[in-house]
Amino acid sequence: MILQIIFLVLGLGLLIKGADWLVEGASTVAKKKQISDLAIGLTIVAFGTSAPELVVNVIASVQNHQDIVFGNIIGSNNFNLFFILGIAGLITPLVVQSSTAVKEIPISFIAAILLFILANAFLTETAILSRLDGVILLIFFAGFLYYVYKQLKREPEKNEVKELKLSNTKIWGLIVLGLAGLVIGGRLVVTSAVDMATAMGVSEKLIGLTIIAAGTSLPELATTVVAALKKNSDIAVGNIIGSNIFNIFFILGVSAVVRPIPFDEIFNIDLYLLFAGTAFLFLAMHTSGKMKLDRWEAAVLLIVFLAYTGYLVFNEI
Repeated sequence: MILQIIFLVLGLGLLIKGADWLVEGASTVAKKKQISDLAIGLTIVAFGTSAPELVVNVIASVQNHQDIVFGNIIGSNNFNLFFILGIAGLITPLVVQSSTAVKEIPISFIAAILLFILANAFLTETAILSRLDGVILLIFFAGFLYYVYKQLKREPEKNEVKELKLSNTKIWGLIVLGLAGLVIGGRLVVTSAVDMATAMGVSEKLIGLTIIAAGTSLPELATTVVAALKKNSDIAVGNIIGSNIFNIFFILGVSAVVRPIPFDEIFNIDLYLLFAGTAFLFLAMHTSGKMKLDRWEAAVLLIVFLAYTGYLVFNEI
């Protein structure tokens, strides 16, 4: 059991560091090619922060661990929304632009609803996220990227010339190390998580919803907390909402295209929680008329998350 925990921690560390190396190397290549910061942010950085979830899900999908696939994404989204925004909102009240409150939060709600419709047996005889469903999710993701591009294009971009000190050898070394870290780390996480679930006598669903979901969300946690400490609420909230949309549309889309994923309807409870949390965030942004998440509202999010996690663990014991 101790060995599985060590492998899990090592795997999560490799995932996070691998994503960091990959982003640094790829961003430097893009800057040398005179690609704008906007394009880098929308592609390389966005991919990098979600790379841990993506790699874990693809490996779990290939190995037919469907509970880890859904548990990782739905659990990550709930962790992002309730825990990370709860912590950030306690640090400082989060005031955001109207577009975030009026458009992006509803888009994240639509993403969760679409997953609910596609995964459950409403359109088919069996509850499964098929390859066609995966393609549908990816089409929505492409539409979301276009929307973000149009939104950011309205604001004049500040081009800063930065000195690029990395040699080509170091750049490609970072990219190769990053990819290797992601692949090895992802395999370690999935394998050790399955072994831990077996040893503890608990379900892969619980491991996916809690340990893996929290571990793969560490990049979002770090980014959001730093943004909150710097009073940059737009990045703090935008990072979470964007990540939740990215997770459902892109990562589950890719996972389903790799292999159709049977859906255990017990995950609907976790989706209901995601619906409720997203709706609460939307209402919280409009209650005071200031597009703001107050500290007491952030505390509600955090308390609900801790209570629900306790409920999940208690039901497994």
